[in-house]
Amino acid sequence: MDLIYKIVAIGIITSIATLIIKPIRSDFALMIALTGGIIILLMLLNYLTSVFDAFKLIINSTGISSSLYSIVLKIVGIGYLIEFSAGICNDSGNSSLADKILLGGKIVIMVMALPIITNILQIISELLPA
Repeated sequence: MDLIYKIVAIGIITSIATLIIKPIRSDFALMIALTGGIIILLMLLNYLTSVFDAFKLIINSTGISSSLYSIVLKIVGIGYLIEFSAGICNDSGNSSLADKILLGGKIVIMVMALPIITNILQIISELLPA
């Protein structure tokens, strides 16, 4: 719980610093925002490893194919990366570019999810009586 307070504090301090610096040097304001975001991400690395460990435990206990596990993790990673990138574009005033990044990310996620959807449909068809 202590970590969330640190994340919120860094986010608020970064936002205030960005607002103060932006009228003076807009290029520094972007760098401050990026630095604050990177610091927050680095603080979350330990939590990410625990998420990966939980996924491994689920796979080992359920017998789910590790390739599906890999696809799910890639999809989640792409989702976060796309959202983060679009946020940076929005913060820098390029909302149309952010929209294109989001669209591209959604298409990539849909294509990556096709094997999972196919696997689910195959399982459903095996359960249905002929």
